[in-house]
Amino acid sequence: MVKIVVTGIGLVSALGGSFEDSWRNLIAGKSGIRLHQPFSEFTPLPLGLIGEQPSELTRLTRMVVASALQDSGLVAPLADCAVVIGSSRSYQASWEKLARQMYNAENFPVSSLGNWLDTLPHINAIAAARQIGASGIVLAPMAACTTGIWSIAQAAMLIQTGQCQQAIAGAVEAPITPLTLAGFQQMGALAKTGAYPFDLHREGLVLGEGAAVFVLESAELAKQRQAKVYGEILGFSLTNDAYHSNSPEPEAKSAIAAIKQCLERSCLLPGDIDYIHAHGTATQLNDQMESMVIQRLFPQGVAVSSTKGSTGHTLGASGAIGVAFSLMALKHQILPPCLGLQQPEFDLDIVTSARISKIRQVLCLSFGFGGQNAAIALAAL
Repeated sequence: MVKIVVTGIGLVSALGGSFEDSWRNLIAGKSGIRLHQPFSEFTPLPLGLIGEQPSELTRLTRMVVASALQDSGLVAPLADCAVVIGSSRSYQASWEKLARQMYNAENFPVSSLGNWLDTLPHINAIAAARQIGASGIVLAPMAACTTGIWSIAQAAMLIQTGQCQQAIAGAVEAPITPLTLAGFQQMGALAKTGAYPFDLHREGLVLGEGAAVFVLESAELAKQRQAKVYGEILGFSLTNDAYHSNSPEPEAKSAIAAIKQCLERSCLLPGDIDYIHAHGTATQLNDQMESMVIQRLFPQGVAVSSTKGSTGHTLGASGAIGVAFSLMALKHQILPPCLGLQQPEFDLDIVTSARISKIRQVLCLSFGFGGQNAAIALAAL
């Protein structure tokens, strides 16, 4: 099997405009969540905005792709580099603006649609391919909150099967839109004061925006070009509950299967995992299900944290951002904190402040609407 390594990372989040800023602020126990009122029809809400107003998808993508390439030491054009960049919302903000214009206009001229083809869901991945001069495989996964790990897994499979030796992969999300806020409000899933993963008094999720993109390479190619390496992708698994549109299956059978498969494919036992970057949305159902799964599969105990108390829930990008923070944990041998946790509800070893620890293998988890489950195992080299 071809060994896959990560040689570049680009990240932007509410914690900072660069990878280094986000990691530094995370370890310092800072949060990017603030009260904002980006739309007049909503009262102020806690949100993980990068700036004062919601970001634009294309701009975020260009930022993280450029950062990842620079970090990896690669220079465009990269004709043979695969591109796998997903998003669960894609250009939804653009479509909402267009719909509002059409609704408010008595006679909406077709000419006002502009080049609407540029806002189709897969176009963001194609734009990234243009940015780096790639003329090979382009994929645009869309799998709710598991999109980020899905994207990385698909890129790794392209390299493992010999379809390419290099790929840029990750997820980008700019989900702060009226429809998204209204939808989560109607579900009763939005927090009113902040994100408190695994806390007894957790209120729900806080929407955030952000992106994380990685340069993946075969270990052989990385060695040839003497690239720095953040870590190795050992294995991954993707499953589905086939149960409900937005509630996890009560016994978490498919979630458990995903983690077991990931460990087996990575040639690891539960006791080999030193840290779990949890999905940890701070919603009642997710945190309860995820805690049950971790307790059942890791009875020996393992350090756990969710970084959504710092970044907010970036939906499709959350797994990719989790992978970025997990790789930094491996690099610096520091466990990132689960910000917002005051009174734990579950019997887990939750990291409440940055902790120096010996870390060799980590597991990153994502769970999404529709019963999507994703797990990826990473290791230091």
